[in-house]
Amino acid sequence: MEGKMKAAVMTGIKKMGFEERPVPAPKDGEVLVKLEYVGICGSDLHYYENGRIGDYIVNPPFVLGHEAGGTVVEIGKNVKDLKIGDRVALEPGRTCGHCEFCRTGRYNLCPDVVFFATPPVDGVFQEYAAHEAGLCFKLPDNMSTLEGALIEPLAVGFHAAKQGGAHFGQVAVVTGSGCIGLVSMMALKALGVTEIYVVDIMQKRLEKAMELGAAGIINGREQDPVQAVMKITGGRGCDLVIETSGNEICARQGIEMLVKDGTLVQVGYSASGDMKLPTSMICDKEINIKSVFRYRHIYPLAIQAVKEGRVNLKGIVTDTFDLDDVQNAMDSSVNNKENIVKAVIKITK
Repeated sequence: MEGKMKAAVMTGIKKMGFEERPVPAPKDGEVLVKLEYVGICGSDLHYYENGRIGDYIVNPPFVLGHEAGGTVVEIGKNVKDLKIGDRVALEPGRTCGHCEFCRTGRYNLCPDVVFFATPPVDGVFQEYAAHEAGLCFKLPDNMSTLEGALIEPLAVGFHAAKQGGAHFGQVAVVTGSGCIGLVSMMALKALGVTEIYVVDIMQKRLEKAMELGAAGIINGREQDPVQAVMKITGGRGCDLVIETSGNEICARQGIEMLVKDGTLVQVGYSASGDMKLPTSMICDKEINIKSVFRYRHIYPLAIQAVKEGRVNLKGIVTDTFDLDDVQNAMDSSVNNKENIVKAVIKITK
C-alpha cells in the first residue's frame, strides 16, 4: 500500500506537531494495520513533560504512543494467521528471541527489545503501523478496536496480579487509581479476588474505582490507609498490595498494612528513581516483594477476560480526542489528572 500518512510528533518539551510520512510497507511476517485508537500512557506524558525517562532520551521529532488497536489492511509474505479486515490489538515490543530471557519465556526482560515509543523507536500516534503478525492479536466479534488499544495497559494489570499470586479468598489493596491501578483492580477481580480496596488522594478517581467494582475506597487525604485497612480486616492486614502510584509513602504503607508473609507487587516507578523502604519490617514480617516490567504471555488472557465480560475496559476511558487535537489531548492529560483517568486518541474519524 503506497501513499502518505499523518503522524503526530513531539517537537520539543510540551510541544506537538504533525509530519507527513510514507505509509510503512509490511516486511515478511508482518501486517500493515490501519490504526483506529491509541491510548495515552503515563510514559507518553512523562516523555512529553520531561523529554526523558531515565536513560531513554527523546530526540525530536519523536512519535509517542504504544497502546494501539486497528484493522489489518495489508499482509506481508508468510503470514498465515491473519487476513485483511481482521481487527487486532498490537503488543508493542519485539524481542530478540535468542537471549536467555526469551528462551526461558521471560521475553519481557529481553535486553534487546524494540518497543513502540521508547527512544529511539517511534511510537504509533499515526495512521498506520507495520508490525510483526505474531504480535497482532485478533479481536473477537464482540470487542471494539478501542478495547483492543487498552489491552496493553490491561496486560500490565494482569501481570501484576499474577506476580502477586492473586486468588479467591485474598484481601487485596491497590494503591493508586489511575489507569494501571484500575486495570490491576479489574484483573484481580477477573482472577477471583473479590475483596479489593483502592487507595488514592483523588476522589473522582476513587469514585471511578467504585464504579468499576472495588469493594471499597480509601481517600488518603481523609484517613490513614494503614489504619483503615487494619479496621476493615479486624487487625489482621491484607494479603496482597499492588502499588501503582510510584509514591514512596504508598509503598511503605503497603508494607505496613500487609499481613505477615503477605506480598507487595511494585508496579509504579518512583519519580526520584529510588525509594527508602522499612527493611526491618520487611524482614520481621517476611514480606514478599515482587515487581513488574511490562508483561509476558498475557494478551490472549486479557482479550479473553474482556470477551467474557469479566473486565469493563471501556469503563476506564474518560476522554477521547481526535488525532488533529493531539496537543490539547496531551496538555489536558497533564494538567487535569483529577478528572482525566484515561485518555485515548481516535486516529480515524
